[in-house]
Amino acid sequence: MKKFVAVLSAAAMMTSLAACGFTADTANTAASSAETTASAAESTADTAAAADSYKVAIVQQLDHASLDEIRVAIEKELDAKAAEKGITIEYKDFNGQNDATTLNQIGTQVVADGYDAIIPIATLAAQCMTTAAESTKTPVIYAAISDPAAADLTDIDYVTGTSDALNTQSIMDMMFAVQPDIQTVGLLYSNSEANSTTPIAEAKAYLDAKGIAYVEKTGNTNDEIMTAASSMVGQVDAVFTPTDNVVMAAAAAVSETLTKGGIPFYTGADSFVTAGAFATCGVNYTELGTYTADMALDILETGVVPAYHVMDGGIITVNTETAAALGIDYSAFNDLAGQVVEVTTAE
Repeated sequence: MKKFVAVLSAAAMMTSLAACGFTADTANTAASSAETTASAAESTADTAAAADSYKVAIVQQLDHASLDEIRVAIEKELDAKAAEKGITIEYKDFNGQNDATTLNQIGTQVVADGYDAIIPIATLAAQCMTTAAESTKTPVIYAAISDPAAADLTDIDYVTGTSDALNTQSIMDMMFAVQPDIQTVGLLYSNSEANSTTPIAEAKAYLDAKGIAYVEKTGNTNDEIMTAASSMVGQVDAVFTPTDNVVMAAAAAVSETLTKGGIPFYTGADSFVTAGAFATCGVNYTELGTYTADMALDILETGVVPAYHVMDGGIITVNTETAAALGIDYSAFNDLAGQVVEVTTAE
């Protein structure tokens, strides 16, 4: 009997110990499971927060009216989309002052700071940002590149944007519609500006075909551009400048010089016209900036980088003050475009 009782006691103790061991293991397993669940929930929350927040770098090549108009439109659209979608879009402006070294430094900084997308405005800025983002494949969505292929900005899987490709023939047609007796046309541009290469070649071909003489003047600084413009007075009957950022920086002074000399100044962008040039036929830069911002957000949300988009042009913009000073009747423009916009010189 004593042996039997001893066996029963031992069995009871073993059962008790086994029960205690099972309870501890279960508690440990439950705790571990809880930690895993909490970690997963935290990770999910972090991912959701990241998806609802983006950092965008806006890199402007230099200050002038066209690029300023595009930047303002981009920022306005990003703000509007953030409010509409209930997300956070943090953006910061950078300005390269038309200097490649400065733009390359900005590109290095932007990539190192982990921006989710880069929106460069104008060709040199786009080229520098594309190079800077090569290692990280950070999406680069450029704005206002007249000829992306000539600027080597095509067939790159992380690069796209908007093109303000110029219809040079339309502007040449405008010239002869209101000035049928033109004998010589001045071509004013910067030979360092990629945007000018194709349109200037197209203008030469057009004028050659009509047997019209032309005078080329170039410059790469404000002073050089002003000297070039002044030298055309008395030599030409009209002047053409494409979407040239270097000339645009001096557009107000150039326009004043040519208008005082009795020479109509035909340009590649409406911002030239609000600076005092006579007329243009091209795109609306506020619409271009808005479209660029929408492209950037779509890429951030979907991860899909589409082909670049060529903006619709065909809008003739005329400076009525300049037209009056030159004594030009521009009513013929109504037959050349679906829309003729009249503006005055901005202060």
